[in-house]
Amino acid sequence: MLDLEVVPERSLGNERWEFALGMPLAQGVAILQKHCRIIKNVQVLYSEQSPLSHDLILNLTQDGIKLLFDAYNQRLKVIEVYDLSKVKLKYCGVHFNSQAIAPTIEQIDQSFGATHPGVYNAAEQLFHLNFRGLSFSFQLDSWKEAPKFEPKFAHGLASLQIPHGATVKRMYIYTANSLQDTKAPMMPLSCFYGNVYAETVEVLRDPVGPHGLQLRLLTAGCGPGVLADTKMHPFERCVYFGDSCQDVLSALGSPHKVFYKSEDKMKIHSPSPHKQVPSKCNDYFFNYFTLGVDVLFDATTHQVKKFVLHTNYPGHYNFNIYHRCDFKIPLAVKQGKSTDAHTQPCIVTTHSKWDAIQELMGHPMEKPVVLHRSSSANNTNPFGSTFCFGLQRMIFEVMQNNHIASVTLYGPPRPNNQSRNTELIQ
Repeated sequence: MLDLEVVPERSLGNERWEFALGMPLAQGVAILQKHCRIIKNVQVLYSEQSPLSHDLILNLTQDGIKLLFDAYNQRLKVIEVYDLSKVKLKYCGVHFNSQAIAPTIEQIDQSFGATHPGVYNAAEQLFHLNFRGLSFSFQLDSWKEAPKFEPKFAHGLASLQIPHGATVKRMYIYTANSLQDTKAPMMPLSCFYGNVYAETVEVLRDPVGPHGLQLRLLTAGCGPGVLADTKMHPFERCVYFGDSCQDVLSALGSPHKVFYKSEDKMKIHSPSPHKQVPSKCNDYFFNYFTLGVDVLFDATTHQVKKFVLHTNYPGHYNFNIYHRCDFKIPLAVKQGKSTDAHTQPCIVTTHSKWDAIQELMGHPMEKPVVLHRSSSANNTNPFGSTFCFGLQRMIFEVMQNNHIASVTLYGPPRPNNQSRNTELIQ
């Protein structure tokens, strides 16, 4: 049985690990994977068709704990303990829930002190006792007095005194004063671990297509002075097509991983695939997992030739490998059908759906390329195929629920040898 410390408005954990409000989804999963011998039977709950309409939940069924992550930013928003019989809980080092101590209203009052009177919800038949960043729900099924507590205020809730002996059914940890209005906080400094995270990524483009990325980054660091407090530092960096490895390293730092492409499965779609001579060296990726970005370098020139932006939606083959990239991509949309038609920019974000993009473009897209991912060791993919659409030097990988799984940005085409010779002669 887990023995955990409750910190209102902050975290639930012990001396080895903690689930902190605002922590990214990947870190929560990493804790569960590292302690899989202790924390078992974990469920991932999400909406397959509408992943943005419901929170993403990690359900620790053996321990009676739910971790609710915000559907948009994928940071921990609420920690819910829904079965207190499966876990030991303490506050300031003193237990208020264990096999020997029942979490009664008297015990909660002794451990946490005074607060406002309980709020009764007639629909759920629950009393809610609220502290700042912490809430307890008391079940009244066995109380004959419960039907007598009728709401008298406009909002349908009445402030009442909780009956003696009532025990806690659920406990919630969140930020601010209200569980209903809570939002996932910014990532706490304790969750950075020396990494750099992307707040937003904007695609820079010209009339033809994209030519680079502008990244607003966050890191935790100390200011001048030995005893300076650690603070969050935002800063901006830009990377462009044609940048060298050194340019990217100086702008974004070292990648988490370098991946060398073994083969190009898409070359069959090129104009003359049979004329392509196998190269002696392979293109390679810089994988920035905490940014949600991949950078592809040409094996010959060692210059940037592609950017890949990942949305990290549940139900995709690469889910939880990358953090969500909160990107903004301007698309050039033609207004009018005459020769005097002008282009008007429209912004595609991580949360845009493909059918809405098609409607904005005002014309049907070409038939997509069907992409079916599978690992070499296991040829099954439980999430099914995705569809790749080409648009303005970009490839949008679209899931079956119409959400965008990734966006691949291509640089301008390289000049061939003939055009290069012409430039030299001139």
